[in-house]
Amino acid sequence: MPKTQDHTHTQRISLDHDFEVLYEKACEAGIDTAFSRAKQTPVPCPFGSAGVCCRHCLEGPCRIGLNGKGPQEGICGANGDTIVARNLLTMMIEGAAGHAEHGRETALALLEASEGHSDYQIKGVEKLYQVAAGLGIETNGKAVEDIGKQVALKALEDFQKQAGAMNWLTLHAQQQSIDKWDELGITPVNIHLEISKAVTRTSMGCDADPINLLLGCLTMGLVDGFGGLHLSSDLQDILFGVPKLVKSNFRLGVIKKEMVNIAVHGHVPLLSEKIVEWSRKLSEEAKAAGAAGINVVGICCSGNEMLMRHGIPAASSFSSQELVIVTGMLEAMIVDVQCIMPGIQKVAECYHTEIITTLPYVKIAGSTHVNFHTDKADKAAQDIVRKAIANFPKRDHQKITSFTGTVEAYAGFSNEQIIEALSALNKEDPLKPLLDAITSGAIRGVAAIVGCTNVREFQDWGNVTVAKELLKNNVLVVATGCSAHSLAKHNLMNMQGLEYCGESLRGVLKAIGQAAGLESLPPTLHMGSCVDNSRPADLLTAVANRLGVEVKDLPAVGSCPETHSPKALVIGTYFLANGVDVHVGVNPQVSGSQFVTDVLCNGAKDDGLNLEKLFGGKLIYEKDPVKAAAILLRRIEEKRLALGLSSKLESAI
Repeated sequence: MPKTQDHTHTQRISLDHDFEVLYEKACEAGIDTAFSRAKQTPVPCPFGSAGVCCRHCLEGPCRIGLNGKGPQEGICGANGDTIVARNLLTMMIEGAAGHAEHGRETALALLEASEGHSDYQIKGVEKLYQVAAGLGIETNGKAVEDIGKQVALKALEDFQKQAGAMNWLTLHAQQQSIDKWDELGITPVNIHLEISKAVTRTSMGCDADPINLLLGCLTMGLVDGFGGLHLSSDLQDILFGVPKLVKSNFRLGVIKKEMVNIAVHGHVPLLSEKIVEWSRKLSEEAKAAGAAGINVVGICCSGNEMLMRHGIPAASSFSSQELVIVTGMLEAMIVDVQCIMPGIQKVAECYHTEIITTLPYVKIAGSTHVNFHTDKADKAAQDIVRKAIANFPKRDHQKITSFTGTVEAYAGFSNEQIIEALSALNKEDPLKPLLDAITSGAIRGVAAIVGCTNVREFQDWGNVTVAKELLKNNVLVVATGCSAHSLAKHNLMNMQGLEYCGESLRGVLKAIGQAAGLESLPPTLHMGSCVDNSRPADLLTAVANRLGVEVKDLPAVGSCPETHSPKALVIGTYFLANGVDVHVGVNPQVSGSQFVTDVLCNGAKDDGLNLEKLFGGKLIYEKDPVKAAAILLRRIEEKRLALGLSSKLESAI
């Protein structure tokens, strides 16, 4: 059993008391987790935190002296502005590449399903026709499989074409934005080409112009937004169906002592879909092993995907993934790709839990590997579920800590589900009730709270605090990714949380919900996983088009209070390129260059280049969530004023 070197754990780690209990348990047993490792290295490297450490060649590493003291150039002559911009682009590449691979895997799965070469079938036929029409694919008289193949080939073309703009960019972006991106030379041609060019640019002896490097960051944002987020969400909706309203549960009480517990963890839902299917089919085998059945729970975005389409309950977000194992009741954790801590294996070795990796390019030393491919998806899922069943009798009942408390939460708010709810108020023009609420001031604006949790932050605090501050000021909040876990666990996705809403927002939510047959809509709308940030983007585009304005003109903001991942930064860059203000509550590691900080964060000025002048939005870095919410509210009011919208509340619905 691994031993912690530092058993000091008096500082709280989470707003969720159950995880506090498990953290104490792990520390007392000498089990290392991300939280204890963070406390062993309490002070991050100041040079890395400022973005001024360069490791792009073997002459270094070089670092720029802080506060003007020490070397101000690397050995090659790169200054702090270049090094900071280049490091930022490197993070963008990492984030975009993960989402791009997600999209490619899904496109191949759709192609194989369309050709009859896999264990999947197309379930979202209506979405298939919608996407095909947007791509200009003729559908009359064609079989669903033929249309699916053409859509899949169009998606794969976005990894191959050598001229023009990506298909998914022209499918989803406003023309005014495309014109702006073309003028700046940042419109991506194909996903792999742009990632390859960006890697080349960051190599030693290549791009050294900080302005050009920052423009490269924006290209990566567009690659991620259209080639990662939009493409993945569209194709998953086609394969698995568009999410609809579901009610499920959050918190550790979703892990059942009497059942075989399987956690699905990662981001690509291809395998998780099959795990859910076969956990239901093999329930009798679990009962034969002495369990009451099989219980699948979600972690991170694979959990969000299964929640949105199947109502599978959610156990944990990113930061506390290891602590789920410390319950002593998890038979297997199935992982695919992204946000998977290698530390889960060492924690699992202290229990009976089996870590099962499934992709050939994402393995963990010591874990079990079951190779997954779509043409043998059913076999892989059966093997995995049976491994979990076989582990059930191996539990050490002395190590079990069970929780009974759960929190109800509503999820499944795809754009299609939102439009369906609004249609209950106005069938001919479903967006009108939402537009009326925004223009009257009943809804002051829209905020997407997205991204992660971070072990160096007090888990859930930033996400929940920003949301509550915005809600009480009548801002409609939508959420994705691990931030959605935070909000759901703390009653912001059920009717109890309506008490946190301002009076006019609460009235709008109740009016829409009751028209759709519910008591109300919940205070915040769960729109899905990380890649499902395409959904709030599409909602904003639909509203902007209906109002005859650009997305940048809307009273809309994004917030990542507890982010940890380069993926969150590149998602934010996609929204910045569309003119939406983006807040981050964790150091974005650019402070080592005043030039880069000014470009990203400072408002529109007559002199100098900055994002707000180019696109209409800017990056906001503020650690204090209350202060951050106040800044976002000011930005919303500035956008309202520019649109000529009322600052005084009028009746909307």
